Amino acid sequence: IVPVHVYGNICDVEKIEEIAKKHGLKVIYDAAHAFGVKYKGVGIGNYGDMSMFSFHATKVFNTIEGGAVTFNDDQYVKVLNNNKNFGILNEEEVVFVGGNAKMNEFQAAMGLCNLRHIDQSIESRKLAFDRYYARLTNVKGIRLLENQENVTRNYAYMPIIIDGFKYNRDELKEKLQEYNIFSRKYFYPLISDFECYRNEHSSDDTPVAKHIAKCVLTLPLYEGLTVEDVDYICDTILELGNE
Repeated sequence: IVPVHVYGNICDVEKIEEIAKKHGLKVIYDAAHAFGVKYKGVGIGNYGDMSMFSFHATKVFNTIEGGAVTFNDDQYVKVLNNNKNFGILNEEEVVFVGGNAKMNEFQAAMGLCNLRHIDQSIESRKLAFDRYYARLTNVKGIRLLENQENVTRNYAYMPIIIDGFKYNRDELKEKLQEYNIFSRKYFYPLISDFECYRNEHSSDDTPVAKHIAKCVLTLPLYEGLTVEDVDYICDTILELGNE
């Protein structure tokens, strides 16, 4: 099972674990958006057999590029180390065709620097995130993600669902750009609509995902985004809705 923690919101890890145990399956989480997230006080990387985190420059914690995989079974150490290092076992043995997935020294240094203030970074995002929720909750035509119980957020993204607003998602994105507010259709399009997959899969098979992909818009959210900036964005959205 390969579940995805998206926008910093987590999957139902307990139910997924129950299903996996029932059928004897492994669980590998895509935790690209979930660095720093906790469930019931436990780091999200502790759930499942493995979790893969992204450290890309756009993430809450970044090493410019790269990522990390977490796991709690020593049997994976050797195969993962070999996999990231060309399949090289030692100076004279290459046991399989691997890749080059090693983090370089500059990336590691960047990561160590960012770790020193990750808590402040998340707190800064929280202030902006909370302001968005205070301003946009109960606005007609805009839906926000519900708060998850027992989850410590990382405030990675600020997605809104445009459904019944004066403008549709694409129109609102273009309107906001006129005010120098740059949002993102994230995620869009669905992977099944990519040219390389559309002849093999149909997005009609996943109607809920297809609908959300046409409605979701992520608003600016980053460390240092001020409450005043958020108010400007929200004021603009509300004024557009009342034109």
